[in-house]
Amino acid sequence: MSRFRQQALLTGCVLTALLTAAGLFVTDHGINPRLWLIVLAVAFLGFLALLDPWVRRRHNAELSTDEHLDAACRALAVGLQAQWNEEVRSRGLTDPDVLDLHWIAPELDVSDEPAAPPGRSDAVVGAFERQINRRMVVIGEAGTGKSTVAMLLTCGLLDRYDGGMVPVLLPLSTWNPAVEDIRTWLTRRLYEDHPALRNTELYGSYAGDLLIEQHLVLPVLDGLDDIPAHQRADALSRIAKAFPSKRPMVLTCRTDEFASAVRLAGPLPGADVVELAPLDLDEVATYLRASADSWGAARWEPVFIQLREEPDGRLADALSTPLTMWLASMVYADSEAEPTELLDRGRFPDARAISDHLCDELVSRAFGNRAFAHHAGATQVWPRDRARKWLEFLAHEMRDRGIRELAWWELRRSVGSTWLAVLGALVLGAIGGFGVGWLMAYSITPSLAPITGLVAGIGVGAAALTASHERKAKPRLGIARSLLLVPGVLGLAAGLVFGALYGLSAGLVVGLGMAVAIALRFALSSAAELSQASSPLWTMARDRIAVWTGSLVLAVVFGSAAALVFGPGQTGMVGLGLASGLMLGFALAVLHLRWWWFTVARIWLALRGKLPWELMVFLEDSRKLGVLCRAGACYQFRHGLVQDRLAEHEVITRSAGQVLRSPFSAKATSEQ
Repeated sequence: MSRFRQQALLTGCVLTALLTAAGLFVTDHGINPRLWLIVLAVAFLGFLALLDPWVRRRHNAELSTDEHLDAACRALAVGLQAQWNEEVRSRGLTDPDVLDLHWIAPELDVSDEPAAPPGRSDAVVGAFERQINRRMVVIGEAGTGKSTVAMLLTCGLLDRYDGGMVPVLLPLSTWNPAVEDIRTWLTRRLYEDHPALRNTELYGSYAGDLLIEQHLVLPVLDGLDDIPAHQRADALSRIAKAFPSKRPMVLTCRTDEFASAVRLAGPLPGADVVELAPLDLDEVATYLRASADSWGAARWEPVFIQLREEPDGRLADALSTPLTMWLASMVYADSEAEPTELLDRGRFPDARAISDHLCDELVSRAFGNRAFAHHAGATQVWPRDRARKWLEFLAHEMRDRGIRELAWWELRRSVGSTWLAVLGALVLGAIGGFGVGWLMAYSITPSLAPITGLVAGIGVGAAALTASHERKAKPRLGIARSLLLVPGVLGLAAGLVFGALYGLSAGLVVGLGMAVAIALRFALSSAAELSQASSPLWTMARDRIAVWTGSLVLAVVFGSAAALVFGPGQTGMVGLGLASGLMLGFALAVLHLRWWWFTVARIWLALRGKLPWELMVFLEDSRKLGVLCRAGACYQFRHGLVQDRLAEHEVITRSAGQVLRSPFSAKATSEQ
């Protein structure tokens, strides 16, 4: 549903729940509770009828129509444009003195068509649009800016978007070609990154599937080299079959890895291959001078002299990539850092040693530095050693799963499904069981409190064990989407049962509460409009809203009903019922939400010292400090080399005599 109608439904549910409780509190002032509840029930059903798309027969098609898909494309383009433009600004790529990346025709014979002419990153969009098939493969060595070009190209295409295909940038590290077809993976990622595509009222049913099937998405696939080597050729072959020579697309890969895949699988038909060239050393010197103050620029002069004397040397080789050049500007921005240490051939015998050193120093300089944290806008100064330890853990976890994206809801995989389910079920069972037992202890049958609380706790725990398994959301079709019919029927059934057992007032409370809870679930399961830019904090905020809104409504439902059923006439029973209902409501509201299972995993890992207590704050600060970046609803390390270096840090510290063990060290060492 639209954002306005979603907010109206949420407000109506909460208001109805509060008025239900208020009516029970003010019965001493001449208000008949039964009449109050009857009026509320009728008013709430009428309110649902006004908002119900099924009753109004609007947007009720089983499949998305052309109008639905056009609306989805426009909204998706708006959301992606805001998302990627914000990331471009946060990485400083809009600064006027930012370096342009050279891209040239490669010497490799891996293209069916002549390679694109020489150019720079600011001309990539124009060059791409001038191609007949609009198919491009961007290759280059590690750190040469392939992902940056893919992001800038995506932003440029989105800025010029006026209908047609929507460019969607996705990292290939999350795709397993042996398990999943590339189109199935693209569809899954669309729904994961943009859950509003399941908003059947706005975009129809199966909108994400149809966007892929009808070629309304222009895939920008980043990092073919991130796929395991033994699957890379098969992945390239599958991409070629899924996107024939006339289908626009973009692919990035390291040079040698792409050449190896092409030799086994053949070239990508109809695609122009361009290679990112090393930076000009004069441009490197100009950039490093501009990034430092007058004193800092003077400290770089011995390095510049070395670059001129040995233009093909190890130092020139290292600093000729945008990544290492940026790392150098960050690491040696501090007045205490001395860039001339890079001239030490003993410490840095080759370009790899220099890049490893810069990756290590990036973390050291970013954390534990009050002035740098203040300049970057970080919320606090994180301890350097602990920050490195936390990042190493995350890097190990990501390498162990072979991914480059860090999704907050995937943290549950770091605990283990069985252990996570047990922890979550125990906590929720204890909360729900205590709430029920507390209420029963003050009811007309207090002797039943222990066993009732135990049974309720076991029930909630069993439900939590069942809900701990991840499920794929499915679009609701036809009558199941009715706001009026489903809550009305289920609310009536529950009300009749409780009314027959405990009287009309109890039946009205339970029935109205059931209808409110179902309508609320309908509102919270319907994602916001697609044009909203996605981010980790925004996606988590949606789950938090669902938790506390659902807890409040369920508290009123269970609390008010329990007060009428178990404690009629007892002073304070309504308040106690609400407090107990809040606990049981919370336990039931979080069962199927990713936020709860993330919270369980986060707390468990924080207790073991693997991650900080304020994990999301730490990740966002790490982004501001330049160690992480954002890709939609996920975080990434600023570059794969930084992630790999942190994941391999155990080997380095062992050589220095400081053996740092982690749960993944044995496996990681055996893989090297």
